[in-house]
Amino acid sequence: MQINAFENPAHPSSITTPNYSYSRPLDVHAYSEHSEVGTVVDHIWKLSCQDLACVDPKRGGVKPKTSYLQQLRVLILDLYVAWKTDPDLHIGVHLSNTAWNTTSRYNALHLSRKIPLLVHRLADQGIIHLSKGSYAGPGAKTNRTARMNAAEPLRKLFRDAKFGREHISVFAGKECIVMRGETGKDIEYEDTEGTNRMRHQLRAYNQLLARTFIDVPDQKKPVIERPIKSGPRQGDVAKVPICTMDNFVSRIFNRSNWGCGGRFYGGWWQTVGSEFRKRVHINGKPTVEVDYQALHVAILSAKHGAILEGDPYELEEGLIAGYSAEQQRKIIKVLVLMALNAKDRSTACKAFRQDSPTGSQAKSMTNKELLRLLDAFTEKHPHLKKDLCSDQGIHLMHIDSRIAARVVAHFTRRNIPVLCVHDSFLIDYALAGQLKVAMRAAAIAEVRTPIALSNNYQGLDEVQKHMSGLVDDYVAMRRRDTCPEYQLRHRLFMERLSYLGYSGLG
Repeated sequence: MQINAFENPAHPSSITTPNYSYSRPLDVHAYSEHSEVGTVVDHIWKLSCQDLACVDPKRGGVKPKTSYLQQLRVLILDLYVAWKTDPDLHIGVHLSNTAWNTTSRYNALHLSRKIPLLVHRLADQGIIHLSKGSYAGPGAKTNRTARMNAAEPLRKLFRDAKFGREHISVFAGKECIVMRGETGKDIEYEDTEGTNRMRHQLRAYNQLLARTFIDVPDQKKPVIERPIKSGPRQGDVAKVPICTMDNFVSRIFNRSNWGCGGRFYGGWWQTVGSEFRKRVHINGKPTVEVDYQALHVAILSAKHGAILEGDPYELEEGLIAGYSAEQQRKIIKVLVLMALNAKDRSTACKAFRQDSPTGSQAKSMTNKELLRLLDAFTEKHPHLKKDLCSDQGIHLMHIDSRIAARVVAHFTRRNIPVLCVHDSFLIDYALAGQLKVAMRAAAIAEVRTPIALSNNYQGLDEVQKHMSGLVDDYVAMRRRDTCPEYQLRHRLFMERLSYLGYSGLG
């Protein structure tokens, strides 16, 4: 039965064609206990979806673990979050019944196959815009799940709502230790002492992030635009939501193997590039980013008992005609990292070209030219010859994830937020010295040898050698003017802390 939810018909928010690639997956753990959320959801439920709860007595049916109304609540909450982030942002949602497993550890709110019914009903009533999914073959640019976002009647309810983004959070039971199978899909697993320990540590870290204000003082819009340089969407521009209130981090393992992967994923700071990260502030303080130099090459060298001298990617000049020494170094670095992740030399060359920008000289380099560079690299580092093109990357990621876990746990115990970017970390500038000590200790604990460090500002070490006043001067230099939008985000964040019962920042 069709029920008219609103008197006003739905209409597009703009006359431009929607960009369905600008999307993120449905957050099945959007959560709020705010009473006004219930008011909005009940209104939509009674006018549009209430009849779905009627079970045909002739057919029977299994009662879902989570009621229709509660599942609708999750949908509405996440549609609201997406709308507040950017009205043009879409949500990807699976409309196949087989995609919904109420017993999965990755579905803590037990959403069921009733979600597709609710989505279709909301679309039929003009409450959301819905675009069906598409599949044009493996790797096709047009492959995607269904996409949805709030239509004007729902946006009007959102504009009039008496709750805000600050009242919506991540459900506390969301799984943060993820195992992926050979196909890249999340799979179930049995808990062990190790997984329980990792989950305990990561939940403490996520709780710390939840009460930490991570933002960019002079950033007006909550999204930035970045060109996509590789993959099926190469050449497009991606909008990256930043300055979000929910910075939930997971550790993702691969190939059904606890020895593969395990890196930390989820923080928006991982996707914005090193230059933009220089503007990131933590609890209003400017930051510094410290990274391990040539981490994977250093780990392999340590395994072979070799000591890296200088930059391993610096080879004799002129190996690539027309390239400066710095340009050549960048090419060699990318190629070596590709080779560490590849199973053979041909695959490494193919991956390098696929990752290179369209129209660049690197894009047209032949296997012969690329293999000559790899041979020059192994000539300088002969102990690494057998490691290249032998599928080492996924195992090296596991080692660097263990190093990162030590650094994160060290600062979490001290109630100090540190932001992980796989082989680098952002921290309050005044604590850069502590970060370097912790990173050196973590590397020694895992690979039994020190690994060189660098930071994202050339004068950092020089400043730290002098009196603390110079450190204060540097902080003042890095501090950025705050725009009104940042001040509003900060005020809402502080209200969020109060609503969630946190006593303060950090």
